[in-house]
Amino acid sequence: MQKSQTRCSWANPKNPLYVKYHDEEWGLPVHDDNKLFEMLILEGAQAGLSWETVLNKREGYRKAFNDFDVKKVAKMTDGQLEKLMSNEKIIRNHLKIFSARKNAIVFLEIQKEFGSFDKYLWAFTGGKTIKNQWQRLKEIPATSSVSDALSKDLKKRGMSFVGSTIVYAFMQATGMVNDHTVDCFRYS
Repeated sequence: MQKSQTRCSWANPKNPLYVKYHDEEWGLPVHDDNKLFEMLILEGAQAGLSWETVLNKREGYRKAFNDFDVKKVAKMTDGQLEKLMSNEKIIRNHLKIFSARKNAIVFLEIQKEFGSFDKYLWAFTGGKTIKNQWQRLKEIPATSSVSDALSKDLKKRGMSFVGSTIVYAFMQATGMVNDHTVDCFRYS
């Protein structure tokens, strides 16, 4: 973990987990389907909450959802999903929990159609990271034309918790877009 570097202002310096996430993960291009599935589920879980809340429960999610093994999540039964409603280590929202299975099923369909979720996803940015040049946090948008298009397509395919704002956060997290502010040591 970098200590003396200038970071994006959202990286809470009081939470080492958050700083580590910012320094080592957020904005790095992800091409591994398992990791992409994890981030898709976690970003959906964030809806209406802070990312810090989700990050603090990430290990609980990994255990609850079989290390985000998409095939195993797609086969989870109603009973298994209902049982997660009493799991304090995740966000206990019925719709969000059940959306993990629904999204896993669609994720597998996309993999089958395109060869990988990665190929499908990165086609929306031409296979490259969109590099922005924001000076301050307040300049960073909540959505973009790319997140609008990706969100629309994912919804059409049957996914939920994939609105444009969630999809844009997912794009930031997986390095499809570089939204580190220009003064951040991770920008370049």
